[in-house]
Amino acid sequence: MPARIYQRPKNAMQSGRARTGEWVLDFVPAEAKKPDPLMGWGGSGDTQQQVQLKFPDCDAAVAYAEKYGIEAHVVPTPPRRLKIQAYADNFR
Repeated sequence: MPARIYQRPKNAMQSGRARTGEWVLDFVPAEAKKPDPLMGWGGSGDTQQQVQLKFPDCDAAVAYAEKYGIEAHVVPTPPRRLKIQAYADNFR
């Protein structure tokens, strides 16, 4: 069961950076979702895709994956780019 380890991104709708320092281990879906014949909702028999484990740092997540034999790859965090501009630039 493959998994991916990544750092949670900042919410684009808010300026705060709460919970962006934690690392998440998500399992890759083993089967595709299919619509339920009665209600039409998407679902599958794979329960691993509902599991999301949180860790304080990347090393703890990798150690957990190695301990339990989970084949995991780490997705590196992209560097933060700041767009520095002055308020006066809006009126040029």
